[in-house]
Amino acid sequence: MPVHRGEHGSLGSRPVPAFWQEPFRELEDIWDRMERMLDPGWRTTRPTEAWQPMVDVEETEDAYLFELEVPGVNRDDLTVEVRDHELWVSGRTEERERTGTLHRKTRRTGSFSYRTTLPSEVDSQNVEAKLENGVLSIRVRKSEETKPRRVEIH
Repeated sequence: MPVHRGEHGSLGSRPVPAFWQEPFRELEDIWDRMERMLDPGWRTTRPTEAWQPMVDVEETEDAYLFELEVPGVNRDDLTVEVRDHELWVSGRTEERERTGTLHRKTRRTGSFSYRTTLPSEVDSQNVEAKLENGVLSIRVRKSEETKPRRVEIH
């Protein structure tokens, strides 16, 4: 059915509802209210806040494997260090330039860091890192002295 629009955003003699004029505003207001109700750890990140990437930690027979989700981060923007039995990962991702109007932003940008204490049995001189498909994989090998070994019985 055709709709007759009158002057100044009205439908005939009725005014146009505000959500028709700004369709994303109501959704943004609802989202902002939901964010305030949730724990700060679950909120979306503001551009000025540091954030922590999602991490999986796996122990194998000979190493600990850390997999950090860092989509869009360049290799040159990452730092991996082992200091005093602690693993430190930090980096930065920049917001890309946009030509249109950004209505919603949930992708994280800015500085991030991850830090964890390593078990005493690791060899802090034997650490490997690689970045592939937005996942930073760090392998921290266990020291030879702490690896399980079979003892022969005489």
